[in-house]
Amino acid sequence: MATTLFYTHPICQEHEAGSGHPEQPARLRAILEALEAPEYAGLKRLEAPPSDPEMLKRVHRAELVDLIFQHMPQEGYVAIEGDTVMSPASGAAALRAVGSVCAAVDAVMAGEGDNAFCAVRPPGHHAEPGRSMGFCLFNNVALAAEWARREHGLTRVAVVDFDVHHGNGTQAAFERDGDLFFASTHQSPLYPGTGAADERGVGNIFNAPLAPESGSAQFRDAMQSKVFPALKVFAPELILISAGFDAHNDDPLASLHLYEEDYSWITTALCQIAAEKCGGRVVSTLEGGYDLNALASSAAAHVGALMAA
Repeated sequence: MATTLFYTHPICQEHEAGSGHPEQPARLRAILEALEAPEYAGLKRLEAPPSDPEMLKRVHRAELVDLIFQHMPQEGYVAIEGDTVMSPASGAAALRAVGSVCAAVDAVMAGEGDNAFCAVRPPGHHAEPGRSMGFCLFNNVALAAEWARREHGLTRVAVVDFDVHHGNGTQAAFERDGDLFFASTHQSPLYPGTGAADERGVGNIFNAPLAPESGSAQFRDAMQSKVFPALKVFAPELILISAGFDAHNDDPLASLHLYEEDYSWITTALCQIAAEKCGGRVVSTLEGGYDLNALASSAAAHVGALMAA
């Protein structure tokens, strides 16, 4: 059994995007309630620390970072872009979200845990270096990859993204840097419209788009035929996971048909590759998932597989 670290912070439940918005505080509450079950008693629970706002500029343009904090509302809501909305607690929540994934990298690299899951929001994988979008202010996983390189001297960091939406922001941050690896399965066509198989970066980007109505068989085949072989060849020193659970059959924002067993399967498989290539080092962070029951049970399956690795 692995020692799995679990990071969260109450402020992440105070980030609000408005009534009826799918990216709601109840998402995090549902996960936390699911992880109160007795089988998760072995989780090592830790408080997500805040990131330094200046650190965000390692991935994001300084003008974007400054703009976000300059426009943080004192009350009510401010829409940065489309459905990407901020409330008074959003800045603090975003800093804890980034800080949690970087702290998890530190702890896993130090051997304080075998792997980690960060239950935080706002999510991050749509945030591009110069643009916040898709419910995301800053790119938590891309910032953690950069943190791993600068603070721990890693030269090969991988991100695997199984959210139903393509992680355009992570791809944009990585696509010119062969020391970073990004692989994504996602529904296509679907927001944000990126992620075609021929988007290869400098040979370090591996997209496996899935047609609407695809299910477990197509998802597992994409992982086994495209993502896993490429990941093994890359031989990462650390695997980061953008863990979105909105490809679940019950999710309202898309039309793939995955189930809890698929999330357990992919987590186990990635942990096995990590065991072969990088001492089992895996850090996962929450992205999407908008049916509360499906999100809670899928995240619990994911965490259970991390603990069993």
